[in-house]
Amino acid sequence: MAQEIERKFLIDLNSLGPLPQGIRILQGYIPTQGKTAVRIRLKGEQAFLTIKGENRGAVRSEFEYPIPVDDADAMLAELCNGQSVDKVRYLIDHAGHTWEVDIFSGNNQGLVVAEVELNSEDESVVLPDWIREEVTGDPRYYNSSLISHPYSNW
Repeated sequence: MAQEIERKFLIDLNSLGPLPQGIRILQGYIPTQGKTAVRIRLKGEQAFLTIKGENRGAVRSEFEYPIPVDDADAMLAELCNGQSVDKVRYLIDHAGHTWEVDIFSGNNQGLVVAEVELNSEDESVVLPDWIREEVTGDPRYYNSSLISHPYSNW
């Protein structure tokens, strides 16, 4: 089974320094029952359908498939009730790991998080000095939660 193991952190953007070229990500969620999330994502010129299982700490099932961009546009408009999360993602290498730094816009303006994917839950990771606080497992920071409970309303 495909699994995602990642940790998520709030960061100090002022300590980060210059950012590399980022990529805009627009994503929405198809309503489901239970703890399953079905995501539609436009990432630059590519599109993906992703199905994620329930979070168990830093681990959850994840299945991702490329789809045509036109289909993703239609799904975002029609099946996701026109609601989406808009962010720019920057990839930063640090101590053998690639960190994904997301700077959100729209209703989530002001939110900046960093995620690092791991091969196992107990894998050691050296935290960059721009890390402030770990929020792994806090449902407020799940992208699927940011649709209905945006950062601007906290």
